Amino acid sequence: MSDDKTGTPTGTAAQPMAIGRPGMRRRPGPQGRPMMPQQKRPQANTATVDPVVTEGKDAFQRGDFTLAELRAMQALQQVPDHLEALILLYQCRKRTQKPGPQLEALLRAIVVKNRNLFWATSELAFMLFARGERVECEVHARNAIRLAPRDPQAHGIMGLVLTETNRALAGEYHFRKVIELSGENSRVATNLANCLKTQGKVEESEQWYAKAVELGPNNLGALIGWARLEEARRNLPKAWELLQKAEAAAPNAPDISLTRAVLYGREKKPEQAVAELSRSQAEGKDQPLNAVALFERGRLYDKMDRFDEAWTDYTEANRICREVQGRVYAEQLANDLAGRLKNFFTRSRVSIMPRAHKRADVPQPIFIVGYPRSGTTMVEQTLTALPQVSAGDELVFINDLTRLGGRWLGSPLPYPEALADLWMGDNLLVLDQFRDYYLDRAEQLGIWEKGARFFTDKMPLNETHLGLIHLIFPESPILHVRRHPLDILTSNVANFLTHGFNQAFDPVTCARHYVLIDDLVQHYREQLDLKYLELRYEDLVQDQETNVRKMLDFCGFKFDSKVLSFHENQRYARTASYAQVTEKLYDSSVHRYRHYRQHLGEAVAILEPVIERLGYTVD
Repeated sequence: MSDDKTGTPTGTAAQPMAIGRPGMRRRPGPQGRPMMPQQKRPQANTATVDPVVTEGKDAFQRGDFTLAELRAMQALQQVPDHLEALILLYQCRKRTQKPGPQLEALLRAIVVKNRNLFWATSELAFMLFARGERVECEVHARNAIRLAPRDPQAHGIMGLVLTETNRALAGEYHFRKVIELSGENSRVATNLANCLKTQGKVEESEQWYAKAVELGPNNLGALIGWARLEEARRNLPKAWELLQKAEAAAPNAPDISLTRAVLYGREKKPEQAVAELSRSQAEGKDQPLNAVALFERGRLYDKMDRFDEAWTDYTEANRICREVQGRVYAEQLANDLAGRLKNFFTRSRVSIMPRAHKRADVPQPIFIVGYPRSGTTMVEQTLTALPQVSAGDELVFINDLTRLGGRWLGSPLPYPEALADLWMGDNLLVLDQFRDYYLDRAEQLGIWEKGARFFTDKMPLNETHLGLIHLIFPESPILHVRRHPLDILTSNVANFLTHGFNQAFDPVTCARHYVLIDDLVQHYREQLDLKYLELRYEDLVQDQETNVRKMLDFCGFKFDSKVLSFHENQRYARTASYAQVTEKLYDSSVHRYRHYRQHLGEAVAILEPVIERLGYTVD
């Protein structure tokens, strides 16, 4: 799976619950072999505490929760993993405590003791999802469906976690399953609408938002989600109308203020937008902004040239993401993956590996790769102004294949080492199966329009897997969008981005991941004969037509002047850049890092060798 739109595999969420204990990580043994969990110490005889637990249950039924909790704790002092005592204590504390570490610890203990308890598995999945633990949540969500395949709640949480981790098509299946099993309701209609919006199915998304509001006129989530859809579609009057309805339903909700600020920003009214987000502070209310609102206000301050205030908001937003939401850069996983990719994809090895054959019956992909916030959306908008090119946006199919490929090859090894099994006689056509999986998924999503011969795939950091792309689509163009690394870094820390193992929530980790991926790309370019073109964001801004012609010629397209007006492309762009690509080309984002140079000291030191090699300078 992907670690929240990273385009890089984590390999943990797909593990079935039947292997080991829920949420358990095996300790590495000698030579990297997994060790089995340590044996438990002998427990006291449960028969001695069963009467105590029974007394606690009776007290709970009578409503004497104090006595019930006391008896549960007494039992657990003697038998710490007594299942019925754990359940009783959880039931007692759930009545008086908000979800938090203590309740989560109790649920974990219950699930460890009996992983076949559906209610506990399901509640733990929802609790983990609520605090942003998407990977572990998926483990328990999958087991919930194994335990109760016709339970709508199980499908609901699975739909949420799949949508949040950029597998919205699969998420859509589970939301529709909820409707099939329990009928339509406002909440699930909202979830389905959000999922469809994520896929760019805007008309159908709007229909389900309307259905959600019809079923629940005061459904704040539906009204806000619908308003944000209309804002992204540039239908601001409709967005304001929906926001007014949302305000009538919940006048003091934080999402109201945030959405109003977003609309002011789209109307080029940054002062009003900042005033809206700062209103609670101005009124002396103790209502700190959440991370999303802080990112938004920081970007507004940036547009107003109030750079110190912008950086303060970015810093606090990222601190919340790291320390409250637990979104910490998984540096060891990233380094391990990059090292193994470099060891595997060498010229001597790849030269004797097979390639997938080209299919002439369907449109072919054009891969637009690059670091998040490098300008890939602008390049996609430019290309898809041509009638023969459809927009695929951020496609997860290559990442899917890194997770699934080993199974299809029947290999005991993980990706990429599993690709060595392509030399086996019974695996000669597996790369064609990889190709078909990718193309069939694209067709299933309805990506290509009538008459299209190509479609784009601009998943950020897909350059991590240029080796696999080369084996499956050796003739497909690869457009690598470059931008000054410090401008990329500044834009990363100014947005909520989970691409790349959560690298973006600190300037230093962003710099480290940039260096890691750049080194991997250099390795691919030296070891593989890629159909590769490097494009520079700054060149496109300064001399648009010359560089667009270069790009079109590389892809085999004739020049069409309408591609220079990419901002008139009416498609719905499903990325953080959706607002920028609806505007004419501007150069104010070039060297934007200079406004924040004083805050980038350590990151600059990390990036300087790459900056120099790429021909940029640090001012």
